[in-house]
Amino acid sequence: MANISLYGARIVDLALLANDYLVISDLHLGYEEALNYQGVMVPKFQYPLLTNRLEEVLFWQKAEGIIINGDFKHEFGKISRQEWSETLNFVDFLRDHFQEIILIQGNHDPLTPIIARKTGLEMHKDFSTGDFLVMHGDQVPQKWDQIPEETIIIGHEHPTVGLRSGERVEKIKCYLKGRFQGKNLVVMPSFNFVSEGSDILHEKPLSPFLKEDINDWEVYGVEDFETLYFGRVEDLMEFQKRYNLIQ
Repeated sequence: MANISLYGARIVDLALLANDYLVISDLHLGYEEALNYQGVMVPKFQYPLLTNRLEEVLFWQKAEGIIINGDFKHEFGKISRQEWSETLNFVDFLRDHFQEIILIQGNHDPLTPIIARKTGLEMHKDFSTGDFLVMHGDQVPQKWDQIPEETIIIGHEHPTVGLRSGERVEKIKCYLKGRFQGKNLVVMPSFNFVSEGSDILHEKPLSPFLKEDINDWEVYGVEDFETLYFGRVEDLMEFQKRYNLIQ
């Protein structure tokens, strides 16, 4: 596995090593049950994929702590049976592997503090580790100019790049590396296996951090522990126009 660093944070598949913390984002546990309520009948398959993938990450990279960067669960206004079961089991799983667990509140987490209290954890707006500040990314802090950390790590966007081969389009999860209002910014892919994410080239961005010009931001695709440098966003857009290989 290539040792690729984004402003000093190391890519380990869908996780990011920032000092001695692994950061994962946007798990959306319980998503399948939410889809079932909407009439989309999908099996509850994500949890074993998630724990197996994290065990693979830990095979390559150990860490003392883990940061879940928002959207731990999926439902906004309730805690479903699937969410109760999977979030509690996942916290037990994490305690077997890490000395410290940090939960950061995302926009899907209005009720996650109830789960946090039941497990003896706390919710955080953000978390600082050295020169890195980890926050979900659904809001830009009002006192941005008072943040001392040089690099901000966010989730929320679930970035992907859609690659076309004939009639088939495959979305590849990716990291984004750029600058935002005088600071380094890293956007993480989701640690989620129900939904691939949003195509940064063709879909309207979710995060306010991406609503400025991101043409010169760099893109790093991740697929089965391989990291692929795709160049800048504007390079991919030009590639699309020239070869029509991107959705």
